[in-house]
Amino acid sequence: MPLINLKTSITDIKGEKEVLKALSSCLTSLTGKPEKYVMVTIQTGVKILFGGNDHASCHIEVRSIGSLNPSLMSQELCELIHDILGIEKDRIYINFEDVPAKNWGYNGSTFG
Repeated sequence: MPLINLKTSITDIKGEKEVLKALSSCLTSLTGKPEKYVMVTIQTGVKILFGGNDHASCHIEVRSIGSLNPSLMSQELCELIHDILGIEKDRIYINFEDVPAKNWGYNGSTFG
């Protein structure tokens, strides 16, 4: 049930499958949740104006049922995105949301 949505102004990501896997592995490690429940989505070519310009940037949403440590996660995710996509850390926004288990549907039920 950890979920990471990444929207970026970059139009073409080389090795997109590897990027998805890297984000999944990172989120698994950061939350301690089984990877079989981790979902990663990437949207490329999103029109983003950040700081008055359209330089490469991204917005990340991280949602989980508990297991969030925003300070650590922000540091780790910014490093990872910078390393794999080349986006400067000061061009990355991240939102974290702790979702109640009763509000997270999966496989015809909820987690709570």
